[in-house]
Amino acid sequence: MAHAYTPGLRVAQYAVLRRERKLPLAGEVHVRPGDTVSAEQVVASTELPGQVTIVNAAQRLGCTPEEVPELMLKQEGDAVEAGELLAESKGLWGLFRSTCEAPITGTVESISDVTGQVALRGPALPVELRAYLDGTVVEVLPEEGVIVEAQVSLLQGIFGIGGETYGVLELRADGPEEELTARQVDEACAGKVIAGGSCVTLDALRAAVEVGAAGVVAGGIDYNDLEAFLGYPLGVAITGHEDVGLSLVITEGFGRVPMAQGTFDLLKSLAGRRTSMNGQTQIRAGVIRPEVIVARSGPAPEEAVRAAEIGLEEGSRVRLIREPYFGRLAQVAELPEALTEIETEARVRVLIARLDNGDLVTVPRANVELVEE
Repeated sequence: MAHAYTPGLRVAQYAVLRRERKLPLAGEVHVRPGDTVSAEQVVASTELPGQVTIVNAAQRLGCTPEEVPELMLKQEGDAVEAGELLAESKGLWGLFRSTCEAPITGTVESISDVTGQVALRGPALPVELRAYLDGTVVEVLPEEGVIVEAQVSLLQGIFGIGGETYGVLELRADGPEEELTARQVDEACAGKVIAGGSCVTLDALRAAVEVGAAGVVAGGIDYNDLEAFLGYPLGVAITGHEDVGLSLVITEGFGRVPMAQGTFDLLKSLAGRRTSMNGQTQIRAGVIRPEVIVARSGPAPEEAVRAAEIGLEEGSRVRLIREPYFGRLAQVAELPEALTEIETEARVRVLIARLDNGDLVTVPRANVELVEE
């Protein structure tokens, strides 16, 4: 039963990862199985159909919908430029003609003699799919994408914003309790992933955007600062599509929370290395965790190669993910077998956890996640 209640939060010095990289539509794959790829390398590409713009040609020409096809100067499939004539009325004795111009550059998609409308399709939008990991292509998905495998150090966070980004990891704190402030962000951070300690301030985030940093990793953030940085309240939907100029990964939770010592030590050991990161987060069903990934070379320790998922046991390191202990780290002290009634009057499996300050608390097993260190 333990496995059913232990979604893993990994902070691993060695791990073997596979990432499936798929296009949103069928396209062209540019690599083959066995190819070595870099994180920024384009491995597949496609084109998304352009946006459709509807033009009411009958209204502009002052004619009936049935007359529109015979007044068209452009036909279905023809390319048009913005401002170019699409259709022209016959006028009166060849005078007083009405015209209909294309509002966009694109292609004539359809001409309707029922509605009198002309649909124009804008230019296709190119989509390039990058490898995301420095690794090896282990499988090609024809016209869809690839699966990339890499030996890495992996750090998963509890919350993040922003999508995939890349840069050299730069540690800007001397310890896990030191805040990341604007004073620690300078021009040397351009294009880099900046790692702090306990908390990243609003001024530091804005400074990181200004100098062109690729991403920020910190232990915590004040929710009001996050809201001010985004410019709007953050809802419960999936994150990762925010256009804020960088990606952010929070490892511990909201507030001025010190980064876990093991997490800080791992970041410190990886400073100066090429890093991939993704702030995309989904907390509800189908959990997606923000992550920081650094490729490693050389053979992995035997225990790191596709190790089986670890279940809860006494002594396991866990993070509590519900109030009133949200974000707190603890150690499993006891795993009672019997179902226990909680405040909601539901009967669930619980565990007794010892917080870092020594206090013992009883929480549902569903309210914890296993920390792999």
